[in-house]
Amino acid sequence: MIKQCKGTGKAIGNGCGNDLRYSERNGIKSYKSKYGLGLYCCYSIWLLSSDQGKKILDNAIVKTQSKRKRLESELKEDRAQEKERKTLGTILKNLMNSCHAFIRLRDKYKPCISCGIPWSSKFQAGHFYKAELFPSIKHNEMNIHGQCVQCNIRKEGNESEYRVNLPKRIGLEAFEELNFLAKQEKRTAFKWDRGELNRLNKYYRTKIKQI
Repeated sequence: MIKQCKGTGKAIGNGCGNDLRYSERNGIKSYKSKYGLGLYCCYSIWLLSSDQGKKILDNAIVKTQSKRKRLESELKEDRAQEKERKTLGTILKNLMNSCHAFIRLRDKYKPCISCGIPWSSKFQAGHFYKAELFPSIKHNEMNIHGQCVQCNIRKEGNESEYRVNLPKRIGLEAFEELNFLAKQEKRTAFKWDRGELNRLNKYYRTKIKQI
């Protein structure tokens, strides 16, 4: 027995009545064999023509648009964060280059801060308080001095000798101030400030010109 379309889902009872073995739309016959699926022949018409169908269609459109807007918003936020990270990375890199260039010029011809060997053009800008552990004083000129590759790299800063010679290089008062700044960082959460980073970069670029 050939049964007729009764509609599908919420459209049941509002089917087109066509033989389920085929449906005809715009003069084209499409044969179907599964009973009850008005989706093949009249569901879209019901969505567009009935009040209930229009409501379902409108809700589906709103839901789709909402999802799309949320995805677009998340994508926009991700791009903004990526741009912000790149911008901060560029600022930090520029500051590091300016700071280290100044240190090399300032300490030119001075012996290694740790072991005391005579100056070499290969000397590096070595930190007393490690840069990765103390970011707030990473670019503090009191914390950075000309250091040989042996001490800075192979001896990982040669801290014991650095500690002995640093007060002699910068003075006891400045050394105590540096220690105070290092202790303060352990008590507070540190976050980079772009304005301060740009100010420091400008400061070191000016100091380089003055040497």
